[in-house]
Amino acid sequence: METDKKPAILLLGSQMARAGAQEVLLTQARWFQQQGYPVTAAFFYDRDGLAATWQAREPFPVINLNAWGYRIPLRRKLPRLGPGLLRLWRILRIEKIQIIETFTPDSNLMGLPLAWLAGVRARVATHHGYIEGTGKLERWLHGRLVNSGIARRLVAVSAQVAEQAVNEEGVRKARVRVIENGIQPLPPSTPAARAELRQELGIAEKELLVLTVARFKIQKGYTYLMDAIPQAMTACPQAVFAFAGDGPLRAEMQVKAKTLGIEQNVRFLGVREDVPALLGAADVYVMPSLWEGLPIALLEAMSLGLPCVVTAVEGVRDILRDGENGRLVAPEDAAGLAKAMVETLNDPTGRARMGAAAQALFAQKYTVARMCGEYEAVFDELLDGKRQ
Repeated sequence: METDKKPAILLLGSQMARAGAQEVLLTQARWFQQQGYPVTAAFFYDRDGLAATWQAREPFPVINLNAWGYRIPLRRKLPRLGPGLLRLWRILRIEKIQIIETFTPDSNLMGLPLAWLAGVRARVATHHGYIEGTGKLERWLHGRLVNSGIARRLVAVSAQVAEQAVNEEGVRKARVRVIENGIQPLPPSTPAARAELRQELGIAEKELLVLTVARFKIQKGYTYLMDAIPQAMTACPQAVFAFAGDGPLRAEMQVKAKTLGIEQNVRFLGVREDVPALLGAADVYVMPSLWEGLPIALLEAMSLGLPCVVTAVEGVRDILRDGENGRLVAPEDAAGLAKAMVETLNDPTGRARMGAAAQALFAQKYTVARMCGEYEAVFDELLDGKRQ
């Protein structure tokens, strides 16, 4: 974009929540704002009560459209939708938005048609992997959204996610771009801070902390991790397992831990604002997901050189190699997960080697500047009027 005045960008998400797609949205907004773009971030509703915090923290407008609701009856949600969409229309017109990027299927399907009607030229949908509960109709509509040109590009966060869009949604391959996520590297913990946090969590000096960070949902595969822990504890009794996050399955997992007799070696930490410190205090990061796009928490662990034991799902298979820069396990394989965790926990040299390799790969490929520069190139292409 050659002109001095840069085009206005709207980054649109479905909900204000502590989750990967939302973190990518805010990370991009900060980068584009630093490059001189007028940036607005908007969300259809505030699921986790984050609006005030984000609005005070960020150097760009963060808007809650209040167009939906969370854990309220449908009869109270629907009346919000019309006024919320009107607020979005006003932003598009008053701010003279020229670029819109939408995150998650809901914001893609609701935001991009409105942007098309408002005459926004660069309309980009993103695909971060399937969200739990996404149905066949929604996938079909997503494909039509892209193929019709209402979304002029679909950006997938991994090659595997791009294949899903083409094969399962019928999206034309020419309209898809793969841009892998990037994050700011987390600052390393000091030995003193690491020791203090481990003491707070009740982790003895000789114990090994296995950490996972995610919401308690079916997608995250926590039931298989729970089933793997007894076997892992037998082979590595000094292991302690910590779960950071909350969600609908938390109570069920707490009951399961008691039933399995592993509650003494399991910590349910709830929602934490100090995830970087938790990662710095851990010895191994584990992610037993059933499906993923390109998880931000995994990139954060890699940025700190933390050895990772993860399931070989979608985008993860694009970045980790078993035994080289992490350990890969088949989804839904509790025995395989236990074996990989035990082998990693009992091999300090291997942990250090794999963690260093993961950290080097992160520094090479998963930076914010690389990610945002590739998005900027897509925006340039669309604003310059090149053929689709």
